[in-house]
Amino acid sequence: MATVELRFSAQPEHVRTARLVAAAVARRAGVDEAALDEVRLAVGEACSRAVGLHRSNGITAPVRVVLTEEEKTFTIEVGDEVPGPGGATEAESGSGSGSESGRGSGSVGQSGEQESDAGEDEMGLAVISGLVDDVEVVTGKDGGVIRMSWPTPQATIVP
Repeated sequence: MATVELRFSAQPEHVRTARLVAAAVARRAGVDEAALDEVRLAVGEACSRAVGLHRSNGITAPVRVVLTEEEKTFTIEVGDEVPGPGGATEAESGSGSGSESGRGSGSVGQSGEQESDAGEDEMGLAVISGLVDDVEVVTGKDGGVIRMSWPTPQATIVP
């Protein structure tokens, strides 16, 4: 199992680098060429979301991206350090409607800013769910993780 770990400060300009690294590692892992754009877009969306959460919550810890190549699957995990409500866990696999209401918390009372941030958060998760068939969103007291995976070619079966 080959793993690449990337950590970057929560700055929007670093999202592009994360996208490029993810696409390069996915290509090396054998993800279908047709799915590489999906990988790029999904990672960009997940990283942008994590950057936004860090910035709006004043968190200085880096955003984490872990790319793992397994025998039949390529997995990307994008993690943030923003605690979820009460350490709850929210998981979803493949259905495409994950939401983490309350995670995109902006300053309450600033003309609906918190509602806007939560709406953007849900929109980002909807985009990711539309791009990736196998996605799981988990939140807990130590932060959240978006786990996305794509199939890789299996060993050739000789008839």
